[in-house]
Amino acid sequence: MLPTATPVPISTAALLAAGLLLLTACGGDGSTGTAAAGGTADGFPVTLKNCGRTVTVQAPPERAVSVDQGSTEILLSLGLADRLAATATWTDPVMKGLEKANAGVERISENRPSSEKVLDQEPDFLSASFTSTLAKGGVAPREQFEQLGVPTYISPADCAGKDNSGGGDGARTAPLTMDSVYTEVRELARVFGVPERGDALVKKLRARVERATDGVDASDTSLLYWFSDSKAPYLAGCCGAPGVITEELGAKNVFDDTRDEWPQISWETVADRNPDVLVIGDLTRTTQTAESAAKKIEFLESNPVTRTMDAVKNRRYVLLSGQALNPTIRTVEGLERVAAGLRGFGLAG
Repeated sequence: MLPTATPVPISTAALLAAGLLLLTACGGDGSTGTAAAGGTADGFPVTLKNCGRTVTVQAPPERAVSVDQGSTEILLSLGLADRLAATATWTDPVMKGLEKANAGVERISENRPSSEKVLDQEPDFLSASFTSTLAKGGVAPREQFEQLGVPTYISPADCAGKDNSGGGDGARTAPLTMDSVYTEVRELARVFGVPERGDALVKKLRARVERATDGVDASDTSLLYWFSDSKAPYLAGCCGAPGVITEELGAKNVFDDTRDEWPQISWETVADRNPDVLVIGDLTRTTQTAESAAKKIEFLESNPVTRTMDAVKNRRYVLLSGQALNPTIRTVEGLERVAAGLRGFGLAG
């Protein structure tokens, strides 16, 4: 689910100033721990195909800025806190185990930052989870940063098999798989010159998926995923991160007939489909109505349309972080929690 943003254009003065700073920052002076004697880091430059663009990184970044939480948590999980100048755009507390690393990184905005705030950090690399973050209406288009020599990277999970041209949160042309997330982990590890860390993290994530799904058969169980907003709720379509969870467990998403990532659907339609279990986003941000799980449950149990649903009457709720409902490494966390919830409800086969 994409965050809201107020775009702020990059000023000419800021562009020029940042450009001068980046000439120094990206000069390949051999100051990184992975640099070879000639000033060129082993394995560099790194060139990637990323969301329709060719991205070349001349040396391991030293002052990266991550402008979406999902991307930030990958970098922190790779042990790269010391290479992060700043982060932004948070929906949840940082993933467990990363609190100490995250505390040492400046957070320049809870939501999408202005381009000036990003440039103030003198970044040598910029990463994001969503195409809309580095586009018109977001922080700034990728082109504006790349003109300054700042390489940009967007999660492949938000562009591979996805159409973002129609507004909203986009639509899936092909179902998301965890392979897109694993690709992001490995590519970011390559960019920072630590590919072995990427391989190790992917191995751990794969093992967690196997453990979570071992012995689970939820083929007779229907699920609904609610991210945010009570007036016009954002509910998961067939094929994003919730689709990964649903497919792995063999369950059914009651809105698997739409490929929109997060369509807004009336409560009357939800009640008609009467899912067995409600998977509820528990967000700490405050940009929409009913962000927290507590507010969502209060609404469900008081609204005359929703309170008669089987899942509500039986309080079959599974609470997930917002990041677990986005295509990130925390999708694995979401899978683990939904699997545990279904077992607890006696619905896991």
